[in-house]
Amino acid sequence: MLTNLNSSESPKHPAQPYLVMVIPCYNEEEMLHITARALSEKISELMQFQLVSDNSCVLFVDDGSKDRTWQIIEELHKQYPSMFHGLKLAHNKGHQNALYSGLMQALDMNADVAVSMDADLQDDPNAINSMIEAYEKGAEIVYGVRDNRDTDSAFKRGTARMFYRVMRSLGTETVPDHADFRLMSRRALSALAEYKESNLFLRGIVPSLGFTTAKVYYKRGKREAGESKYPLKKMISFAVEGITSFSTKPLSIITGLGILSVLAGIAMLIYTIVSVCTGHAVAGWGSLMFSLWFVGGLILVSLGVIGEYIAKVYIEVKNRPRYIVEEFI
Repeated sequence: MLTNLNSSESPKHPAQPYLVMVIPCYNEEEMLHITARALSEKISELMQFQLVSDNSCVLFVDDGSKDRTWQIIEELHKQYPSMFHGLKLAHNKGHQNALYSGLMQALDMNADVAVSMDADLQDDPNAINSMIEAYEKGAEIVYGVRDNRDTDSAFKRGTARMFYRVMRSLGTETVPDHADFRLMSRRALSALAEYKESNLFLRGIVPSLGFTTAKVYYKRGKREAGESKYPLKKMISFAVEGITSFSTKPLSIITGLGILSVLAGIAMLIYTIVSVCTGHAVAGWGSLMFSLWFVGGLILVSLGVIGEYIAKVYIEVKNRPRYIVEEFI
């Protein structure tokens, strides 16, 4: 694993920080015991090497699961009350809201650092050692970055690369091949708490916080049990959320396309007049139908993109809570 600080000189943090691991869960009953065992072993190892404090723990966030996820979290807490804690949301609010609620709970617990990762253990817990090391050297945010995408299908690799290129071209700062496996200091968590929008895209918000950052490279594994909670439909929805939450360039693109359509229409009008005047006018059914479908599709796509932004404004102005905590143990 490689750890690279983006700052040449940063103040060091105190040793043995109080670590809270934030694990969002949705219908993870098949995976939860495996995850709990692996994370407790990792925290115990970190304690043994005096890398974290003795009260460090795991915080599972149940995002309105419909299976036995919360019951298993309760059982784990009863067996190991100092190691496992649980936060139950009253309703399924999506991965980003569940993750954010866990990070804010870690801040309320006065954690020095919070490490977030998914419950499927595809992110390598062993990378946390290097994250703690980077934090002690002064990093406020440490990104877990995949060193390759060999475990992904060709389609998933291609769409992921295209997503990062699109986000970069739209002016949104993201970390390629980084999901939500990261370490955040208390200072970074406090800054994150200042972001009040309902449409959360943490992969764009966290890099915009600033502060000293570092990267830790790791090899992503395969899910040991259960099914992926990110099918194609959710990945597309997540990509649209990221683009529309952080960039208004699609609206500018629509304006440009509209201008091009008007210019094309003027050119066709001139061509038609010239054809009539020279006696070469021919009934152009094909070109007419193409123009109708093209312009009609352009209008519908434009209305759809504008509608996405209007919908986000609608959600924001209602100022509803992102999530409601039903129970904390």
